[in-house]
Amino acid sequence: MAKAQRHPTKPPVEEQRFTDTVSPAKGLRTMWRVLRIGMETPWQMAFALVATIVAAVLQLIIPQLLGRAVDQTQVAAAGGDDAATRALFLTALLVLAVSALRGLFATFQNYFSETVGHYTGLRLRLAYYDKIQHLSFGFHDRMHSGDLITLGLLDLEGARTFFATGVVRLLLLVVLIGFGGWWLISIDPVLGLLALSFVPYVGWRSSTSQLELRQTWLDLQERLSVLTRVIEENLAGIRVVRAFSAQDHELAKFRVESIRALDLAHERVDLRVRSSSVMTLSFFAAMGLVLLVGGLKVQAGNMTVGTLTAFLTFMMILQMPVRQLGMLVNSVARTSTCGARIFALLDLEPTVSTDPHAPSFNLTEGTLRLDCVSFAYPSAPDHLVLRDISFTARRGETIGIVGEQGSGKTTIAQLIPRFYDVTGGAITLDGQNIRHVTLLSVRKAVAVVTQDVFMFTTTMENNIAYGDPWTHEEGIETSSSDAQLHDYIDTLPERYRTVVGERGASLSGGQRQRMSIARSLILDPAVLIFDDSTAAIDARTEERIFAAIRAKAASRVTILIAHRLNTLMHADRILVLEGGTIAEEGTHADLLALNGRYRALYDLQHHSFGDRP
Repeated sequence: MAKAQRHPTKPPVEEQRFTDTVSPAKGLRTMWRVLRIGMETPWQMAFALVATIVAAVLQLIIPQLLGRAVDQTQVAAAGGDDAATRALFLTALLVLAVSALRGLFATFQNYFSETVGHYTGLRLRLAYYDKIQHLSFGFHDRMHSGDLITLGLLDLEGARTFFATGVVRLLLLVVLIGFGGWWLISIDPVLGLLALSFVPYVGWRSSTSQLELRQTWLDLQERLSVLTRVIEENLAGIRVVRAFSAQDHELAKFRVESIRALDLAHERVDLRVRSSSVMTLSFFAAMGLVLLVGGLKVQAGNMTVGTLTAFLTFMMILQMPVRQLGMLVNSVARTSTCGARIFALLDLEPTVSTDPHAPSFNLTEGTLRLDCVSFAYPSAPDHLVLRDISFTARRGETIGIVGEQGSGKTTIAQLIPRFYDVTGGAITLDGQNIRHVTLLSVRKAVAVVTQDVFMFTTTMENNIAYGDPWTHEEGIETSSSDAQLHDYIDTLPERYRTVVGERGASLSGGQRQRMSIARSLILDPAVLIFDDSTAAIDARTEERIFAAIRAKAASRVTILIAHRLNTLMHADRILVLEGGTIAEEGTHADLLALNGRYRALYDLQHHSFGDRP
């Protein structure tokens, strides 16, 4: 199993949401940033640009050769000598050679421009995925994973193609329209202007239609993002859907969103067909004028048939590139928008970060202290979840935390490993503020067994050793034994090499929780937090797990968060939370003697089953 790559944290700044509104200056900066990534492949970029110029020049030569061939054919047909026939034969060979070379350089152009685009996509994709791994929990709390997936697929694709669809296409159009138009006008100004008369209209119409298509594309992207969310939630909750026989409801919901996307797709097709029709009409109208005026000039002897043929051939060649003016405009607009959204995410700095030169923990006594800790989640900064929480836990101590839902138990479990930063107060280990040391050392020193257990689709062994891929098999088996999971794994045909199904679907809820416990135990942290992590485990197995944990508790601080008081009875101290504050504190016996909130909760849990204190 490959070891996870680590990266230094960056100075914290406020995280921002990305937006679709892009100013012209920001759009230019975005396109320049995309091009700078492509410039990391200088040879491929240079080959693509040179091949584009050569292919365009060769394409301009073909109409001239065809015009010459037509004139030579007329001479040969009028009874010319063998020299005329040989000249015609030579011109035909030149047309074949130039066409072959033009095709070869066009292939080079497409190959190398796509190479640059795919490299740009690779760099953006890796940077995007790396950023997602390092952004703070607060960012993921407010961002839907379906939106992030859409951003990493559709927006990234729109940005990575800019070199091929923008820069290369612009260079091709400059050479074809610029040099080709100059050549036509230099031969016959009137006929040249007529041949180019369709260019302004087609360019304008293509650009406006592409901008309209771009807007509908953004709308379609949003609707596809909604579809992605619907699919993702359905697959994640497929067991709930089946359990409540809600397949028809889910299908109806999916059908509504699919029809919304289909309607917009039909609108895009209608817009594209109408634009294509009027552009084709304008092109053939210009060609008809060239035929009329050029034919009169040929009839008057002012122009050869070959020259008229060259004009018409050039118009045929120019038709598609001119239509691509709109695609060029769309490429610029799409890159500006999609690239801006990508870079807006890449430029985010995690709110939870430290100075890259911060030291690591230097742990000796392993004393954990919360000093007047207050906290409000970023989504509700005016609502304090915790208020002035203070307690000290020394190595070898077990601290129990109990309270009603919403009292702040899980919040404490998320603040100690610094998933979030405290709003007020401080959390220290051996007197060292966790905000002033590296995040990596904090996460190594503090392990949390969470309520929500996630299993990767890989082997039992890799799931358990996820936090320490280099651990030995003996360590994996020891942590599994302590978590009361080894006996079960031992019965499997491939034992620790058995593959866990997606999200751990092949395991029961209790087995998943024991897997999560084993995953944390293998780290041997200085602080081990159990956040109601045995709720799905039967009481007898739970007792064996905590007996194994107590046997090794002398080397760490252990924090138990639970609703079942039997889990906390052996703790050295128990904190009773209420409304984000510590309402009661003491041992199990002390709290019972207080006849307060803890006693009331104890009586409620035990008398419900006919027990007595």
